[in-house]
Amino acid sequence: MTDQRESVGIVGVGRMGLPMVKHLIAKGFAVTACDINPGNCDAARALGATIVARPADFGPSVSFVILGVGYDAEVMAVTTGEGGVFATMAPGTLIAVSATVFPATVKALAAAARERGCDVLDAPICRGRWFADEGKLLALFGGADEAVARGRIVYGAFCSDIAPLGDVGHGQVAKALNNLLLWIGSIGIIEAGRIAESTGIDLPKLRAALMLSSGKSQALEDWEQTSFTWALKDMQIVSAMTDEAGLSLPLTGAVKEMVKEARRIKATNPPGWTAPAAAGA
Repeated sequence: MTDQRESVGIVGVGRMGLPMVKHLIAKGFAVTACDINPGNCDAARALGATIVARPADFGPSVSFVILGVGYDAEVMAVTTGEGGVFATMAPGTLIAVSATVFPATVKALAAAARERGCDVLDAPICRGRWFADEGKLLALFGGADEAVARGRIVYGAFCSDIAPLGDVGHGQVAKALNNLLLWIGSIGIIEAGRIAESTGIDLPKLRAALMLSSGKSQALEDWEQTSFTWALKDMQIVSAMTDEAGLSLPLTGAVKEMVKEARRIKATNPPGWTAPAAAGA
């Protein structure tokens, strides 16, 4: 059931944000959206969202803001920067950071929000665009109990699973480590595929067999939608965490370099794990 106290603003309504708009509106939430891409704004408007030019235009009528931008600098720009959310938000507004950023970034944002009588919910999301379409994302929450409770109501519109993990920053820690394991697995899938191709084995049949055995992984199951688009940024976050902790992790360092080439391979010449489409499909 919709909690009518919350009016939701979303900054960034691209491939992941637009399905959020769809599911929120379907559940009865009033949604206001902002995006630098006019096409994204048009798509959100067609779903029933109100469109504004700047995050500051959300004003005090929006009580819950979701940030779906891509990078740390963008998170800070659309909140504390000129024309950002902080310029007009009312005390009690909750800022939910669904971007994947450095834990230190979301902690700094939370400190700035508290000075204005507001709070931050650390809320990165997992599972990718197909799950977003179906409203079956996973949200990794970090924040105070009240923020988590409010977040459950809003994120429940487009997430099938929500995992509270502790304080602000812990959501981003969980997302970084999830992605580290994803990219380790995805690089392994490329290398296993190259070995398999050299033997002449049918890769789609091999993939089906592996999914029944101990080689099964979510990365292998979701291979079609893996693009490595954000892999380097993910590994830069992990690398910074490693350096901060003073840890020597050779595999993690190698993966950071390997994802650069993996992105090119996946885009141009990936192993043929996927069965060819049927004629006329």
